[in-house]
Amino acid sequence: LLGPPFTHQQTPHKMVYYGQTSCEQDTERYLDVVKYVFSCYKKEVPLIINTMGWVKGEGLLLLIDIIRLLSPSHVVQMDVYDWKAMAPLTPEHVHLSAGLHTKGKQQPKCKQLDTGAAESWKCSEGEDASAPQYKLLYIHPEFPRAGVAGEARVHSGILRDMSILGYLGHLQYPDIGAVLPLHSLVPYQVPFSAVALRVIHTDVAPTNIMYAVNASWVGLCCIPDEVQCQTDGPVLLTQTPVCDCLGFGIVRGVDMEKKLYHILTPVPPENLRLVNCFLLGNIAIPNCVLVGQQGIEGEIPYVTSDYNYSI
Repeated sequence: LLGPPFTHQQTPHKMVYYGQTSCEQDTERYLDVVKYVFSCYKKEVPLIINTMGWVKGEGLLLLIDIIRLLSPSHVVQMDVYDWKAMAPLTPEHVHLSAGLHTKGKQQPKCKQLDTGAAESWKCSEGEDASAPQYKLLYIHPEFPRAGVAGEARVHSGILRDMSILGYLGHLQYPDIGAVLPLHSLVPYQVPFSAVALRVIHTDVAPTNIMYAVNASWVGLCCIPDEVQCQTDGPVLLTQTPVCDCLGFGIVRGVDMEKKLYHILTPVPPENLRLVNCFLLGNIAIPNCVLVGQQGIEGEIPYVTSDYNYSI
């Protein structure tokens, strides 16, 4: 809110790695993540909830879910350019409307319990009798092209790459003038048995998991369970955990003989000791990091132009 995000990066108090740029593939896990992060809010300081710009179709229903779940004191709604389809998100509107995963109050479903008492009518689970109480601030932006569709995706992709580059900048030594390429930095060695592994956004066969993880951006996470390792191979999770993420890293390489991951990360060692899970999502390392590696003779690692365009 106070400038481009890559210029003032902070270590979050609480962070979960969702692993995708859009939540439409798994809105239930998205809400679980929102609840998990919100649960650590102590209400001692003001909290600004910066929601997504997805406000059509299921995105609007999800927004209603979030307002209902988090009970804000104020909602700021910005009207969008040349699009009048979105109703003002008044407390009454949110109270009556069904969200994507929560019910509205238009049709209260009640069932009679066989007790004969006057209190026998009980509203079904998940119904809240009281309407949300918040102040709606409705703003119509006057500046040109406000809310024009189609540009946000491009801009957010550029800003995301800039944020990743800014984050990777912490790997550089402050007293050296030149920017060192990633292949000249010394990685951490992490045994396969020390961390669990999970690919968030798609199904990968166990035999291909190391090909997927190699040269990838991963969330360095902490699951509450101890990592159980029966074999000398990688520890694979069957479900995506909702857990603390302590930072990010790049899998620089995988040593299959010594059973080691090689990880580049600016996360300090005292936090790395807590990491016992790598989550691989659908977030790519910016192309310039891989293509712009100076001082390499022959082919650039992890980069190829020798592939079939018809696939």
